[in-house]
Amino acid sequence: MRESKPGDPVIAARGLVKTYPMPSGDVTALGGIDVDVAAGEFVAVVGRSGSGKTTLLNVLAGIDRPTAGEIVVGGTAVHELKGSRLAAWRGTAIGLVFQFFQLLPTLTVAENVMLPMDLCDTFPARQRRAWALELLERVGIREQAGKLPSALSGGQQQRAAIARALANEPPVLLADEPTGNLDSATSDSVLDLFAQLAADGRTVLMVTHERDVSRHATRQITLADGLISSDVATGEDREGVLS
Repeated sequence: MRESKPGDPVIAARGLVKTYPMPSGDVTALGGIDVDVAAGEFVAVVGRSGSGKTTLLNVLAGIDRPTAGEIVVGGTAVHELKGSRLAAWRGTAIGLVFQFFQLLPTLTVAENVMLPMDLCDTFPARQRRAWALELLERVGIREQAGKLPSALSGGQQQRAAIARALANEPPVLLADEPTGNLDSATSDSVLDLFAQLAADGRTVLMVTHERDVSRHATRQITLADGLISSDVATGEDREGVLS
């Protein structure tokens, strides 16, 4: 697949197939998916359990390898990367947000946000804490910087996880059920945050069981049996969630 050019989608996938070998025969999680996602889109991927949502996210992130097909993210042919090259790419090109936050319990919130910078050496050491504090300010929890994750509410922990995902300034944010452990009001605030990140030009793709995402996302893709059953524009223009 060719290198991307200005105006090309940030994420471009063609013919994505993922099968898992089982004693009773191969199970197809993705049956041949084509999808493009542009900068500034907030895409919600929905569908029943087992529809292939998380498999799609993992394949796009390079966490799992497709059985067949091609993936280009920001001009990089992800399906061709292996080992340390894949890990280095993912550390700077993709921000990952998970349902269970995955903050390290013995590090402060600020130290958790600094960790990706330390691992990828993306900022001079003397600048990392200041950048972590700026990110925590953007997501509205700077005052929690010195606390351990256990002292934060679920919503605050998810905001800390989002700040950590943004630490290396990735162009793409991938989120797997990020509101699954949050109450409805906190879920709305996290989704508003994703919407503003997209409005600021970042590409956001979120896997969710929630179907009422039209107020937040700009597009909704529905998966069924490993295939796209619908792909519709949704949402509306938004302003001013982040300063």
